[in-house]
Amino acid sequence: MKKVYSVEEYIESNPHFAEALTILRNIITKTELNEAIKWSAPTYDLKGKNILGLGAFKKHFCIWFFNAVFLKDEAKLLVNAQEKTKGLRQMRFTSIDEIDKHVVLAYVKEAIENQKLGREIKVVKTTKKDIVIPPELKEILDSNTSLQDAFKTLSLSKQREYCEYIGTAKREATKQSRLEKITPMIMKGVGLHDKYKNC
Repeated sequence: MKKVYSVEEYIESNPHFAEALTILRNIITKTELNEAIKWSAPTYDLKGKNILGLGAFKKHFCIWFFNAVFLKDEAKLLVNAQEKTKGLRQMRFTSIDEIDKHVVLAYVKEAIENQKLGREIKVVKTTKKDIVIPPELKEILDSNTSLQDAFKTLSLSKQREYCEYIGTAKREATKQSRLEKITPMIMKGVGLHDKYKNC
């Protein structure tokens, strides 16, 4: 993803949804939220706490709500973009016609109110000790020093993703197919969910 330094630049770099992003931006900036660029995308916070962000992709554009799990979602507009996300949800659109300004503003205001009430997912910092390597993954790492070295260079969060991916498989065949899938990914130094990070 191209690094951008302003919301205007972000909108210009997504011409296929420029008008739609501008509409959403205008709704959000009517509130008390502070506008900034974080992770190369427009992000809106309240006293330093991230509330929501804008995103544009090939076939859709969206508002990311950081603690959407606390929103009532009466209009059933929120989708969980990734299985592993705890609080993050998207309000996803494919065209301007789908934007109901009053509904969007209501969700934004509710997200702000939730933040003021302290409703947020607390990030729990973990240490290396908290990573439990499943026996099947440990066995393959122990038998392949190159793979083991590659695994050790991954961030703790990426290591944990791989461990959970293998550990949560119920059948032995599933574990083996998952091990085959992740081995080249570990060697490349990529995380299990990296391809979704910019979605």
